[in-house]
Amino acid sequence: MPKIGDIQLPDFPLLLAPMEDVSDPPFRALCKEQGADVVYTEFISSEGLIRDAAKSVMKLDIYEKERPVGIQIFGANLESMLRSVEIVEKSRPDIIDINFGCPVKKVVSKGAGAGILKDIDLMVSLTKAMVEHTNLPITVKTRLGWDHDSIKIVEVAERLQDVGCKAIAIHGRTRAQMYKGDADWKPIADVKNNQRMHIPVFGNGDVNTPEAAIKMRDEYGLDGAMIGRASIGYPWFFNEVKHYFKTGTHKAPPTMQERVDAARRHLQMSIDWKGEKLGVFETRRHYTNYFKGIPNFKEHRMKMVTSDDSVDVFSAFDEVLEKFGDYDFASSID
Repeated sequence: MPKIGDIQLPDFPLLLAPMEDVSDPPFRALCKEQGADVVYTEFISSEGLIRDAAKSVMKLDIYEKERPVGIQIFGANLESMLRSVEIVEKSRPDIIDINFGCPVKKVVSKGAGAGILKDIDLMVSLTKAMVEHTNLPITVKTRLGWDHDSIKIVEVAERLQDVGCKAIAIHGRTRAQMYKGDADWKPIADVKNNQRMHIPVFGNGDVNTPEAAIKMRDEYGLDGAMIGRASIGYPWFFNEVKHYFKTGTHKAPPTMQERVDAARRHLQMSIDWKGEKLGVFETRRHYTNYFKGIPNFKEHRMKMVTSDDSVDVFSAFDEVLEKFGDYDFASSID
């Protein structure tokens, strides 16, 4: 069974990916309840942390029930990254993760995220310095390479391991691909099959069905799956994968009552954590998936995603339960 430093993980763990404006404490709590083995925070700017920027500092909030939990930071300046490690340590996470994979232009243009894939030596030296600066395990999330012609992920992963990285999660696309096309897991398997590798190698990208997770485990031999978009508005995905691993059958989808209850809790936790305005706004992206597949639902969805007042959103949940309470989600699955 894989370990991150001294943290023992189950066989083929399922990890909640760090996602900007998604993997906040309320959502992480729901995913943890539904079977996520390790959860990661949204990525946090090292520059924002050392400037004490409110949004960056707020992302350091973690709760005991989340453990093991990793705080993910990004940046390209050594001094800033080391100072941010010191700040992060005060929140007592179990893991510090470095984001070497975000493809977004505003991050890449500063040489951070996937931008650092253009300078592998810097990537390695930053990781080494951070490993030496903390007693917490340092892990890395990255992509296959900058573009198709610069994929050297086997060498990169080995070098990161050799400077003390305790685990690596690899998204099966290059930065040039962004999120287009299919994720290619073969280069990730090549990393795992490198006989010099002894740290866990987690796969990321297109793990959107239980069957995909089994394929990643059995055909590609990876140590675990990091799950991102499949969990947005659908925290049940983790337990559905585990159920499939155990039984080879699909777990019944959550009922309308379970979905409304989860959406209610999600919104209330978000308001409690972020305040009314931001809590309402940042929970909107989840509602489409909470209630996916229901026919003639547009009017209700629009109310959920356009209302600025939580009272209206909670009211929309009540209306949905009243109107569609008997809807059979199992019948809507192809």
